Formats: sequence, C-alpha cells, structure tokens
Amino acid sequence: MLNTEITVKSEKIFEGKLINLRVDTVELEKQKYTKREIVEHRNAVAVLAINEKGEILLVKQFRKAVEDFLLELPAGILNIAEVPVEGALRELEEETGYKAKKIKQISEFYTSPGFTNEKIYLFKAEDLSMTSTKFDEDECIETIAVNKEEAKKMLEAGRIMDSKTLIGILHWINS
Repeated sequence: MLNTEITVKSEKIFEGKLINLRVDTVELEKQKYTKREIVEHRNAVAVLAINEKGEILLVKQFRKAVEDFLLELPAGILNIAEVPVEGALRELEEETGYKAKKIKQISEFYTSPGFTNEKIYLFKAEDLSMTSTKFDEDECIETIAVNKEEAKKMLEAGRIMDSKTLIGILHWINS
C-alpha cells in the first residue's frame, strides 16, 4: 500500500532569481522521518511551432548547466499571473520572431518530480507569421527549422537531449 509523506518541517535554504531551494522533513509510515531536497521553480511553457512548410522550429542555445549547446523547442518561464497560452505566444515570438494565429495546448508534465515542482505546458502553434525576435538580455539563440525526417534522424543520433523537446517531437512524429 502506498502512503503519502507528511511534511513536518520545511526550511528554505536559498532564494534566487530563477529557483528557490528548500529542505522538507517528512514523516513516513511507522513514524520514520527523512529529508527531501526540493527545487521550487515557476511553471514554464514550450511550443511545438510548425511553419508553412510543415517544419518545426528549434532553438539552439548554450546551456551552462550541461556545458553544451542544445536544440530545444522555444520555451520559457511564465511571468507571475500569466496564463500559459499567453506565455507560449510570448516565448515563441521572443525566441523565434514568429507569431501564431492558431495555438492549442497538447500536454502538461512535470520535468523531474523527484526533486522539483516545475511543470511545463506544451503547446502546438500553427499559422505562423514572422515579426522580430525579442531576446532577453542574457540570451543568444539561433533558430532552425527541421522536417519530420530530419527530426527523426536527430532523435536517433541522440542530438535532442532536452526532455520537453523529446516529448514535443515524439508527439509531432506520432500524430
């Protein structure tokens, strides 16, 4: 039988711009106790944007945490009180320079619930028109478009290492 964990103490140990860290003491069954390290992270959005040629847009950027360039779906953190669909439209335009006339949510998922509460809302965007990019001051991004065959080859070669992008591409290929 599965049991919930009851938090008996919660201590915030770091407050940052992007994340907060806390350590929770939880009670397990039979009055056993343990600690859980939790990364608090605001919810985010990702966009599977499909252009007029039937290609998806990916962004290439350096990710310090893994010390490498990754190919990802356009994505970003929701602003406070921002509705996910608005955040998806905003992030798509900021990172790729495209606006979408059609957008719909296709999924939502936790990125790594063993240690973080971050949830990503995944959207499919179509009927795109070019405007201009509006990168955050610390962003340096290159946008590329790939068709389904190229995306499959990238998956097979291990070139897509980001979970939200894997989920989005697999959804696209299988739909």
